[in-house]
Amino acid sequence: MTGTAKRTTIYLDPELHTALRLKAIATTHSISELVNKAVRESLKKDKNKYNSILEIMSKSALAVSRQKKD
Repeated sequence: MTGTAKRTTIYLDPELHTALRLKAIATTHSISELVNKAVRESLKKDKNKYNSILEIMSKSALAVSRQKKD
């Protein structure tokens, strides 16, 4: 982890917790490391989707603006 980690509490379904714990053992990574990686990847995907939506919206707004000038 980089910087100072923040402590938080999350509630996992028992089956998910077991799977996560087993994966941590198998990969020699901590549960915290696995959760951080998963959250980071999820947020990155969301950011890419969000940026794509903003780009489409700005192109649409530009097209509408051009139509109004004509």
